[in-house]
Amino acid sequence: MKKELLLLIFAGLILSACSTPREAANTQSPAPVMDAASGPGGKPTRGGGYLAGDGPGAEAPDLDAIPDAVVKPEPLHRYANRQYSALGKTYTPLQTIGQYKERGTASWYGKKFHGQRTSIGEIYNMYAMTAAHPTLPIPSYARVTNLANGKSVIVRVNDRGPFLHQRIIDLSYVAAYKLGYINSGSAEVEVESLAADGSAPVASAIETPSVQVAPLADAPSIPVETAGTYTGKVFLQLGAFKSPEGAESFLARMRSELADTSRTLSLYKKGGLTRVHFGPYASANEARSAADRLASSLGFKPFVSMH
Repeated sequence: MKKELLLLIFAGLILSACSTPREAANTQSPAPVMDAASGPGGKPTRGGGYLAGDGPGAEAPDLDAIPDAVVKPEPLHRYANRQYSALGKTYTPLQTIGQYKERGTASWYGKKFHGQRTSIGEIYNMYAMTAAHPTLPIPSYARVTNLANGKSVIVRVNDRGPFLHQRIIDLSYVAAYKLGYINSGSAEVEVESLAADGSAPVASAIETPSVQVAPLADAPSIPVETAGTYTGKVFLQLGAFKSPEGAESFLARMRSELADTSRTLSLYKKGGLTRVHFGPYASANEARSAADRLASSLGFKPFVSMH
C-alpha cells in the first residue's frame, strides 16, 4: 500500500514538472510590438515608402542634422495660386497665409520625384523640409504634427498635391522621416499654416543647408504639344493648369500612379491652359472604356478629349 502511494506521488511530481514549461509559455506576456515606422530603439528607419521603390538614395545626408524650414515672408507665385483642375476636381488655392488648420492623412514622396519640377518651377529636393498641398498658398509655411507621437516639423509648401487616396498633404522624404512614418507611408497629422509675423518658433530660425540636386537621368524635359499637333487623336484628360510648372509636377505624379505603360502622359496647351493628357487611343469608344477602368483607381472618371 505504501509502495503504491509512493508511486502515485512520484508520478504526480513527474507530470507536474513536465507541464510547467508549457503552462508558463502560455501565460507569459506577449512580445512588444514595434511601430511599423520605427527601427530599434524607436529610431525611424530609412526603408519602405508610400510608392514601390521610393526612398533615399545611396548617398543620403545626415537626416537628423537637417533643421526645420525658416518661416519668412515671400511673395506668392504668380500662377501657382490660381484655380486649377486635377483628376476631375477643381481646387481654389487660399490667398491668405496663417488662417488654415486641418487634420487628416499625410503621405510623403521621395526619389521618384527627386529632381523633378515642383508647381512653382523649383527642383524638388527630397532632403529639404518641403511639402505639397492642394490649396495652401505657395510658397508658404506650415507646422505639421504627427498625432500618434506628438512630433512636429515646419515645412515650406512649394508644390501642389496630393490628389489621390484622401490625403491632405505630401511631405518630403526628410520631413516624413522626422515625423517617424517613413515605413508606414502615411500618418494622421495636423497641418497649421504659419504666417511670418513672429509667431513662428525662434529655435527653428536656421537656414536649411543646400543639397546639390541633379535632375534624374530618366526624367527628360516634357514637350508641350499645341492645338493642331494631335489633330484626329483621342486622349483622356486628367488635369488642366494655368501654370505650366503645375502641369509638369502633376504629370510626374501621375506617371507613378498609372500602371498602363502602353500609353503616354503628355502636356497639351490650348486656350491658355496646360492640360495633362493620357493616350492616344484608337477611338472614342476605346478611350471611354479606359476611362471606366481608371475610375476605380483614380477616384473619378477621366473625360475623353478629341483633338
